[in-house]
Amino acid sequence: MVIDNYIKVLVIDDSAFMRKAITRMLESDSSIKVVGGARDGQEGIEKIQKLKPDLVTLDIEMPRMNGLEALKIIMDQMPLPVLMVSSLTNEGAKATLDALDLGAVDFIPKNLDNTSLNVIKIKDELIEKIKAITRKDELYLSNEKTKGISKESKYIMTQEGGKNNEKDIRIKKIKAIAIGTSTGGPKALQEVIPYLPKDLPCGVLIVQHMPAGFTGPFATRLNQISQIEVKEAEQNDVVKSGLVLIAPGDYHMKVVKKKPAEVSIELTKSPTNFLYRPSVDVMMKSVAQYYNGRSLGVIMTGMGYDGREGMRMIKNKDGRTIAQSKDTCVVFGMPKASIEINVVDKVVPLNHIVDEIINMV
Repeated sequence: MVIDNYIKVLVIDDSAFMRKAITRMLESDSSIKVVGGARDGQEGIEKIQKLKPDLVTLDIEMPRMNGLEALKIIMDQMPLPVLMVSSLTNEGAKATLDALDLGAVDFIPKNLDNTSLNVIKIKDELIEKIKAITRKDELYLSNEKTKGISKESKYIMTQEGGKNNEKDIRIKKIKAIAIGTSTGGPKALQEVIPYLPKDLPCGVLIVQHMPAGFTGPFATRLNQISQIEVKEAEQNDVVKSGLVLIAPGDYHMKVVKKKPAEVSIELTKSPTNFLYRPSVDVMMKSVAQYYNGRSLGVIMTGMGYDGREGMRMIKNKDGRTIAQSKDTCVVFGMPKASIEINVVDKVVPLNHIVDEIINMV
């Protein structure tokens, strides 16, 4: 078979066991071919130049040249999608967030039991992410490409998808903003949340698909660079103006009314029949229910269709909806799923999402 029929992947990891395990996982799918392996960042850069892969998996802790050092060179000299393979530790979470800041498209946590990788748990997710990131009808943006998106670029606007009109918006003020995102989301959220004003007159709830141990450091990082307060949500946190709450990994986040004038957070592992936990749909549906006609749903870059039903419910409850445009998404799957069912009021570039949020609240 011709090699160009495959998604070509280069695996960079100092562990021979890890290289073999990842190769075995990936090549269990007939559309993926591992074209080579490298033991450190320096060898990886040489093999990228030689083998021209479509995507690279990159470990962080390696001798001679570690993953972050290699990633800087890759993004500067030969930008292509890089998927980090990260350890489930506080140090691993911090390094992974650094990698996402540097341009890595996403990450896969490696589940370590003693010194062995539990490959079964990450196999399906790894394959799905690689396919979504490299799919021809989706779009990967390198750092250089994102720099070219002008603040003056025109909005891409859909037709009104529900009962709302501009007159209705002025009558019913938004009291809660529900944001859902996945692949490419950490970087995208850093282009939105820091620019929300400190006195934003409504609460913000975010579901970003991340495992436990990563959402806390991510919330802390966002808080450090934002005007508005950002924290990882805890049980019974009150939803209030000027506060951004990020769902913790491995827990669904819902809003519930416990007092007549107070809405608070409920963290739960139920329902269990959702592909992701936390789920965007679970969060958005609860927001639509308790903020009838006063909620704003924002769906951003990510693979799959989580958030579609939540956006539908927000719209059906006379709320407002925004989707990130394809040309600024790492993966267009989640926004596309909502746009296709005609429940999105406006489709806008990433750098206009803040403006639209402020206009609507």
